Amino acid sequence: MTNTVFIHTNEKQLVGAIVGRRSLKRNSANPDAFDVKIVSQEDFPFFQEFDGKKFLRGGKWRVWENSDLQSFTPVRFTPPELMGYQGRAVVIDPDVFAVGDVSELFDRDMQGKALFAKPRPGHKGLQDYLASSVMLMDCAKLPHWNVKKQFAQMFSGELDYETWIQLRNEPEGSIGHLESFWNDFDRLEPDTKLIHNTKRRTQPWKSGLPIDYMNRLPKFLRFLPISGYRRRGTYLQHPDSRQEQFFFALVKECVEAGEISDELLKRAMEKNHVRHDAAEMIDRAPPVDQVLTEIRATV
Repeated sequence: MTNTVFIHTNEKQLVGAIVGRRSLKRNSANPDAFDVKIVSQEDFPFFQEFDGKKFLRGGKWRVWENSDLQSFTPVRFTPPELMGYQGRAVVIDPDVFAVGDVSELFDRDMQGKALFAKPRPGHKGLQDYLASSVMLMDCAKLPHWNVKKQFAQMFSGELDYETWIQLRNEPEGSIGHLESFWNDFDRLEPDTKLIHNTKRRTQPWKSGLPIDYMNRLPKFLRFLPISGYRRRGTYLQHPDSRQEQFFFALVKECVEAGEISDELLKRAMEKNHVRHDAAEMIDRAPPVDQVLTEIRATV
């Protein structure tokens, strides 16, 4: 079984997923040593059965919307099934891009662990929070992962979304810890391996577009019987211009290689999935290697 990186996405983040796929291959010293597959929420018909129904999240009931920006998150648990519960897999969000060589993860000694993920102490007030947005998996050790079954359990109240996404239902001692640079949250420095544009409001390809995602309630309103609200306003420019340059330099390569067609880019802009000045940003983008050289030269 060939080691595989899975990029999970939905239609809204498809351009990012394609850019991520290119970054993984171009920035690896061993690009033929692994496959890269894009898996989309729309590929799984069972999602349609639950659109508009209530599911359990953070102890509260919330309406599932397939149209939400992050409706792809349960898809991050599909790789073991897709691999036939064999071999190793890495899964990443569609807003994660390789700066370093992802093949190094496949060569890691997993020390008998089923998976590795990045600790994120303090996030959501939890000291033991684990970020499942990037995971290294030994698929043979995850036979209990069945996404259709687990997804349905959120709607019956048997499984809380937060418990699932934070890996809190995994056997004790089965999870190892990834170094921070394998899932660098909006931090692009010389040691970064995978940059994750995780702050939704400043994702570089969305600047100026109307916000299209649900936000958590502020603490003083969390007594209400709902767990989120639709935020108003627009996406902002990313505060680090290098991350914006890096993304559009990669897009430029994708366009030149025929991996992103003019039609796909135009359709994404029409649907407000990609900022409307994307063509201008691509034209102005420097070569990827120039951006990488500047990043690695940062002291």
